[in-house]
Amino acid sequence: MQSNLIMISYILSAILFIVGIKRLGKVKTARQGNFLSTLGMLIAIIATLFKMDAIPLNWVMGGIVLGAIIGAYSATKVAMTAMPEMVAIFNGFGGAASALVASAELFKFLNQKDIYLQKLAETNSALSVTMITIVLSVIIGSLTFTGSFIAWGKLQGKISGQPITYPGQNIINALILIGVIIASYFFVINPDNLNAFYIILGIGLLLGILSVIPIGGADMPVVISLLNSYSGIAAASTGFVLQNQALIVSGCLVGASGIFLTNIMCKGMNRSLGNVLFSAFGKVDKSVIGSKSVVGVSIKEMSADNAAYTMQAAESVIIVPGYGMAVAQAQHEVRKLADELEREGVNVKFAVHPVAGRMPGHMNVLLAEANISYDKLFDMDEINDDFSGTDVALIIGANDVVNPAARHDESSPIYGMPILNVDHAKTTFVLKRSMNPGFAGISNELFGYENNYMVFGDAKATVSQLVETLKEN
Repeated sequence: MQSNLIMISYILSAILFIVGIKRLGKVKTARQGNFLSTLGMLIAIIATLFKMDAIPLNWVMGGIVLGAIIGAYSATKVAMTAMPEMVAIFNGFGGAASALVASAELFKFLNQKDIYLQKLAETNSALSVTMITIVLSVIIGSLTFTGSFIAWGKLQGKISGQPITYPGQNIINALILIGVIIASYFFVINPDNLNAFYIILGIGLLLGILSVIPIGGADMPVVISLLNSYSGIAAASTGFVLQNQALIVSGCLVGASGIFLTNIMCKGMNRSLGNVLFSAFGKVDKSVIGSKSVVGVSIKEMSADNAAYTMQAAESVIIVPGYGMAVAQAQHEVRKLADELEREGVNVKFAVHPVAGRMPGHMNVLLAEANISYDKLFDMDEINDDFSGTDVALIIGANDVVNPAARHDESSPIYGMPILNVDHAKTTFVLKRSMNPGFAGISNELFGYENNYMVFGDAKATVSQLVETLKEN
């Protein structure tokens, strides 16, 4: 009877996971999706507690309470602008948890061989299959752990956001991969060989570092969604180790949704996953960096006051947010700007590129946090045709996703990447601190267009000045 109730609970939690992920796909239902997924996990945890027979309950409850405290503290203290870093850390901890649980199962086998083998016989499970899943959990989990913390370091600025490469890097990575396969073989045929296991663990940790270090900051949305998928695959592998259906289902859902999201991000940049992982995309060409100039490009500068007057006289304005808005924490000032323009009778919309920011949905999260109506947020495909009939396109901290070179310059590293058609607007204003290139490491030819004007300064301060000017008139 109890086993049937546990299985029903797992099925219910799986249904809630699926419905929750579906709801997370739309901004309006995202909160409901998050709640349903959380409820499903709670049901799975409670069901698993009834299934347990080895670990003292007070240890488990202590872990739940400690985790709840950390989660509550993080939710209230971490700034919305730090969400990409927080997601990276969550991915890392998820991978580490899977690797640790799988490792614990190995030591359980080593300490209780007769009992363990008897249980495997009762469930018609082969020891070699269990050891293979342990290896997969440890490799993928440890890789996810170190890779996620390298991504966190890049996002935090503690590690250079530029690709870090060295000669023969891909060959060395391939040799390391071959090494872990050989070590895995010797471990599976002889699980008592802990030296092979420790080599597997060490290589997994090393692969996480070496696989993320050569990836530039512009590709962080892809990296984070891929690491999220890795954490799910590691969890699913651990589910097979423990023969826990809820963990298998939830891990597969996370792994699959992460892969789908990674594919969407790659399509948003018109690049393959292999190109993202191995091309060291984003190295800055220092020859294009200057204070307020770009080689071969003549720019026009405008004050914040004059930009405000132009937008005040416009019928329509499309605001394009980017990573610069996140860094400056300007989203609340941007909402005030949109409100002031609407009071003047201006039609205001927001255009969001799929890879704007440093994680999937980064701009949507920031704008929603500033209480900007969901109805005003439009994806690239929905709004691109509207730019040609728009009076002003206001670009706040975005660079590579609005660079017209992506359409025609075959020598450009972003050639072929779908971009927002901001240059089709009658007038464009670009808010930037300087003429430094974006994370792709290239200059933006939009800056020299006849209809473009640069408004230099901190995004938050500049937008605040726009708001004040509109209020005074």
